[in-house]
Amino acid sequence: MLKKIICFLLCAFCFTALQAQKLQSPDEFLGYKLGAQFTSHHRITDYFRYVASASKQVKLVQYGTTNEGRPLIAMFIASAENIGKLESIRANNLRLAGLDKSETASANTPVIIWFSYNVHGNEPSSSEAAMQTLYDMANPANQRTQAWLKNAVVVIDPCLNPDGRERYVNYYNSVKGVTPNTDPTSREHNEVWPGGRVNHYYFDLNRDWAWQIQKETQERMALYNKWLPQIHVDFHEQGYNSPYYFAPAAQPFHRVITDWQKEFQITIGKNNARYFDQAGWLYFTKEEFDLLYPSYGDTYPIYNGSIGLTYEQGGIGAGLAVTTRTGDVLTLTERITHHHSNSLSTIETAAENAPKVVQEFKKYFDSAAAAPTDDFKTYVIKNDNEDNFAALGKLLNNNGIRYRIGGKGNFTGFDYFTGKNAQGSIGAKDMVISAYQPKSVLLNVLFEPKTLVADSNTYDITAWSLPYVYGLHTYGIKDALPIAAPNAVKPAKEQTGTGAYAYISPWRSVEDVKFLAALLNEKIKIRFSERSFAVNGQQCAAGSLIIAKAGNDRPDLDELIKRTAAKFGRKPMPLSSGFVEKGADLGSNVVRYIKPPKIMVIAGNGVAAENMGEVWHFFDQQIGFPITIVRHDDIGKVKLADFNVIILPDGQYEDFKSERIADWVKEGGKLIAMGSAIKQLTEKQGFAIKDVDSLDAGKKKDKPEVKLYEDRQRDAFNTNVAGAIYKVDLDNTHPLAFGYPDFYYTLKLDDSLYGLLDDGWNVATIKKDAYVAGLVGNKSKQKLNKGGLLFGVQNMGRGSVVYMVDDPLFRGFWENGKLLFSNAVFMVGQ
Repeated sequence: MLKKIICFLLCAFCFTALQAQKLQSPDEFLGYKLGAQFTSHHRITDYFRYVASASKQVKLVQYGTTNEGRPLIAMFIASAENIGKLESIRANNLRLAGLDKSETASANTPVIIWFSYNVHGNEPSSSEAAMQTLYDMANPANQRTQAWLKNAVVVIDPCLNPDGRERYVNYYNSVKGVTPNTDPTSREHNEVWPGGRVNHYYFDLNRDWAWQIQKETQERMALYNKWLPQIHVDFHEQGYNSPYYFAPAAQPFHRVITDWQKEFQITIGKNNARYFDQAGWLYFTKEEFDLLYPSYGDTYPIYNGSIGLTYEQGGIGAGLAVTTRTGDVLTLTERITHHHSNSLSTIETAAENAPKVVQEFKKYFDSAAAAPTDDFKTYVIKNDNEDNFAALGKLLNNNGIRYRIGGKGNFTGFDYFTGKNAQGSIGAKDMVISAYQPKSVLLNVLFEPKTLVADSNTYDITAWSLPYVYGLHTYGIKDALPIAAPNAVKPAKEQTGTGAYAYISPWRSVEDVKFLAALLNEKIKIRFSERSFAVNGQQCAAGSLIIAKAGNDRPDLDELIKRTAAKFGRKPMPLSSGFVEKGADLGSNVVRYIKPPKIMVIAGNGVAAENMGEVWHFFDQQIGFPITIVRHDDIGKVKLADFNVIILPDGQYEDFKSERIADWVKEGGKLIAMGSAIKQLTEKQGFAIKDVDSLDAGKKKDKPEVKLYEDRQRDAFNTNVAGAIYKVDLDNTHPLAFGYPDFYYTLKLDDSLYGLLDDGWNVATIKKDAYVAGLVGNKSKQKLNKGGLLFGVQNMGRGSVVYMVDDPLFRGFWENGKLLFSNAVFMVGQ
């Protein structure tokens, strides 16, 4: 009897142990079926951590945190044989790419497949699918997926935008009832401003891959570029009335995309279609989602040797269930199922073709380094703005693009600023970039003066050339330039002063703005000169900051200036006297006091969230200066006299109280209107701004013409500006343009243009033939060729209005526009 009891207990123990080893599915772990409700981000993270503790075939990495403190994680899944070799697999992959030449690369290596889910927070089904995909890949009992892992390492990032996702999920959960309301007009299908698409600072993280402005992107790309996967998939949702989209992608394709990359997109697409066909699910390919703009989750991997793919499930705003226009009910469960199917299908295709995929990956980088495809084989960037120059260097470093500083040699090359060939020489502080390097494809895409676009129906901007973004004089040279060793540069002596009469600091970049903002936060009184002057044998440009002892009666002034200058890399020049050698003395009336701005930024309904987020991020994260954000609906409750600057981001403002704002401006306020916000001011009493279309209203309209319905999208391009670069004339004697030459490269996102101000300052004007690069429709190009105002200032009573037709802070990466915006805030109207 005792033997039977012992035998029973042993069997029970073994059964319990086997049960404990069984990996729980998401349904089992969460306590509900996927799709029954939205899973909060912390529960998604909990499931990934559970799998990491329960499976021997995974490795969980927390690579960062969001602005709101949520973890950013990635799970690496491999076979039992390879999971312990992840570091050697990673290092070998970089050797395949030519980025590590310490050893010879092995071609006998698994393909690396990277899945990025939920970059847009209100496209939440993919994070749910990520859990099911993880379970299937990590489950040792799943023989089908275990076979794939013999040839593959799979990386799953379940949510690129946790803050945006939680904003959406929390909103939906707060308004849904016991039973989902499938009526599209129900509030559960209509988010409140700003929506969950964007991150904490209202940036679209899917446009930030190359620029790496946002915290989440910076941390993710540091990990991504250590691995450089062969396959990358970006999972999205689109409008819920659309069926599923997967590759092959739509035209236009960038010309550098290889035949192999195009072919394997088709191979993967066909396998996805096989499963969709079997299930009877609708889908489409080759439409809408192109491969051009370099900062997407599909194009950036493509320009880094990968097969980059976008998958789009219909579902934005669908909640748990919604009735589509065909009368069908689309559920969250269905959306999860479709993403899950394509996740497994893509792994299957990549694993079955692993040797070929790895071979082509190596070939991509070998060809890039040995035979760059672009006309330019060398780039020389002049160091004519040290801060913008350093910012460009940081961007190149973040993207693994190699360069050197200094050298000797003469050359003939394409001058980006004139658009013509010119002779030049390399200075000791200039940057030289050779295209003979593994990352030459990405280099050439980011530096191309004009992007060749085969199809006008593109999804995003069509111009982004870094010399114009950073305002740096650049030459593209068609030859591999032999570079002599750089001359030795003697370090400049650091200028210090004790008890100085005043300090002079240049005003040339956003780094100077950070220095100013830090001192203003310390209640230091600062002035600037409206005119250039010479002192101590040095020429000081208009806009130079003047920090005088007068009015700053504090014993630690010199130490504070020295400490703050060191923090931001500034070298203010100490003066022993206010008497200058040439120009106006420091006590002249052309030396203006900077009144510390008390800034209100308008947000809420009608405001373009992403532009408002650019402004918010600029003040909060980039220069560290306080602002007050007020909802447009609440502006009537605010005492405007408490503020001296109001910023109206781009948007369509309903019931805009222009009379009240005009009265505030007349009393000494400064209004900065950006983008479409300017339209709220046209034809309003007191505001002098007029749209050029209204100026032409009396002219005879063109006769209507017969058009084909199937050409409607291309006809619309006639009035489209797909992110084009224009060179505009600047009046750099005006404070709005201090720190600039007499020109500026602006990014036009539409053909908005205004007439010259009769009573005011036309600081940035566009003239005929100002076009530089990017797609512009014929009608829009004709309109812009007429010329007009892009940036201007109107004096109104004791105040001023700054009109900024184009966005100088575009996506946070248009570096050369940040000083222009700062001038509007700190310099204008003082």
